[in-house]
Amino acid sequence: MGSRPSRRASVPTGEAAARRFGAKLRAWYRRHARDLPWRRTRDAYRILVSELMLQQTQVSRVIDYWHAFLGRFPTLHHVAEAHEHEVLAEWSGLGYYARARNLHRLARHVVRERDGALPSTPAELRALPGIGAYTAGAVASFAFERRAALVDTNVARVLGRVFAPDLDPKRPRDLKRLWTIAEAIVPRTGKAAWVQNQALMELGALVCTARVRRCGACPVRASCRTYARTAGTAPSGRAAQRRSESLEPKRGKRSLIRGS
Repeated sequence: MGSRPSRRASVPTGEAAARRFGAKLRAWYRRHARDLPWRRTRDAYRILVSELMLQQTQVSRVIDYWHAFLGRFPTLHHVAEAHEHEVLAEWSGLGYYARARNLHRLARHVVRERDGALPSTPAELRALPGIGAYTAGAVASFAFERRAALVDTNVARVLGRVFAPDLDPKRPRDLKRLWTIAEAIVPRTGKAAWVQNQALMELGALVCTARVRRCGACPVRASCRTYARTAGTAPSGRAAQRRSESLEPKRGKRSLIRGS
């Protein structure tokens, strides 16, 4: 989604507030994160396949396809050596087949130019066929633990609601500003950035969803400008406690939609 701005911009609420936001978000993720198979690996190829499959597709559909695809094509070399129709056949039923074609083109390019080794920086990844700004940031962060920002649909929604409620991610200018915010809140270490990037997407998938804001279960509501605007209408006392408990995210729920 969109193009990455240059580093380094200020956070709308200040650096100290951004650090508190990140610390609370990462602590929440460690308690509530779903156990997804691509989170157990740092293999760049496997993470790339997961990121491509997750674009516009729910997690629950992707898991089986991801395992099957990797069983058929265990490395980028195997994808490069296959015919395009073989790659498309293994992708059959997942939809959005341009993703499979892009992966095949990318595999042949990387095998030819880099002996099958994916690069580790967002800029180098962005230069590969079919790789957008989000996917480049995701692979750099999740495979190589780079201090890379990323903005997909969920992240744009979370950052907008927390830091800049008046921004509309569908407007290019506003989306660029959300990328700027994402860059500004990246933690100082790559390992912390890995957790925080996963946490931003997890919060958008489970709590701060497009249809419902589960503010009672949100670990960063104290930092959230949208919550501050609407807090006066929230229930209080025991009713608020019951509502918060009922909105705790469930590990089994899977509904993550990615941008490109």
